Amino acid sequence: MIQDIAPHVYHVEYKPTVPADDDLLLIYQDHTVLAEYQENRLRFPCISDVRSVFPKIDEKAKFLFRIDDTDYYELRTPSLDPFECWKYEDISILRNAVPNWLSFAGITGYQIHTWYTDNTFCGRCGTKMRPSRTERAMECPACRKISYPVICPSVIVAVTDGSRLLLTKYSSTHSSHRNYALVAGYAEVGETLEQTVHREVMEEVGLKVKNLRYYKSQPWSFSGSLLAGFFCEVDGDPSITLDTEELSTSVWFEREELPPGGSAASLTSEMIEYFRNHTDIFG
Repeated sequence: MIQDIAPHVYHVEYKPTVPADDDLLLIYQDHTVLAEYQENRLRFPCISDVRSVFPKIDEKAKFLFRIDDTDYYELRTPSLDPFECWKYEDISILRNAVPNWLSFAGITGYQIHTWYTDNTFCGRCGTKMRPSRTERAMECPACRKISYPVICPSVIVAVTDGSRLLLTKYSSTHSSHRNYALVAGYAEVGETLEQTVHREVMEEVGLKVKNLRYYKSQPWSFSGSLLAGFFCEVDGDPSITLDTEELSTSVWFEREELPPGGSAASLTSEMIEYFRNHTDIFG
């Protein structure tokens, strides 16, 4: 999955330092990132690359995180035009670009960048916020409100019926994603993740489920989410009642008839492959 970057190690601790020439820089515009992207291979500019067109980069670069011994920074302002080999590429390339630790860095930085951008002004009093010097937070100088990064908990649900797995497709009005997927949804206020599983499955496909089994989690910065994957069994009648506002189709597939897996970056694809290759999920 996209966060599986071993032997490289991601360090999220907020420890800003003076940028080094070979530290990497993530520069975003709307839904794009400045990169060199050719034949699925990805590179990001380093501090020294950008200094040639923007001499103030050392004082303007904002610390994001570290991978191994390399610090990653972003430039929030001013906007830079493409230069030399560096072009703005759509964030979607980060699902499959290699090397994988750079894809992970690019999309994780995008989530942090978006959070900073969305918290330019205080949601309580409207005053312009300022970044904390000691932690990843935004502070309001007027009312003293402190805002921390928001992560949305979500569930990915593999609903099974013996040797069958339920796959869905989103409606065109709900998502641009066209591949088969599992039931998914955000946790609501006051819910446990287990309650979210029951509610989302009922809302999307009209099924009751039982025997929930937690699989694993995944940070999914494309939507600012923390995904929790569950397997479960249909409880009673397996007839589907489709939520046509969110989904275009939902189909039971026998294990040997499951369509080819999607991106290896996603928890959804890993869970589908896990079901394809294991018959003892529930013991």
